[in-house]
Amino acid sequence: MATAAPTAFRIGEVAAKVGLTERTIRYYEERGLLESVKRLDGGQRVYTDDDVRRLKFILKLKVLGLSLAEMQELETLYGRHRTNAKVLPRLIELLDSHLATTKERIGELTALRDEIRSYREHVSRRLTDEGAK
Repeated sequence: MATAAPTAFRIGEVAAKVGLTERTIRYYEERGLLESVKRLDGGQRVYTDDDVRRLKFILKLKVLGLSLAEMQELETLYGRHRTNAKVLPRLIELLDSHLATTKERIGELTALRDEIRSYREHVSRRLTDEGAK
């Protein structure tokens, strides 16, 4: 039984699929986050379904707060060991760190919200008092 040939995409098609600019995709490739991108004889990049999945994963990590440097660290770990057994524990550490930072930031924002409400009430009372004079 013959297997289907892998799907090949040009950079513009991949950009549209994942919601990135072509420039960003090339940048991720330069940073080493997107490896093994094939090139045609004319030098044009050709991307596979694996590349699309990889870019979606990068976007997910970015939404979760990981920096490009942290993603590169994970990529280096994977490149060195060629297994997720070393990568996943480090990813958990990074996610835990981002959870702690997010919790701290939520506390700061909650305090700010409360301060804004309190000051707004203060200003409203002053406005009411001024109107009563």
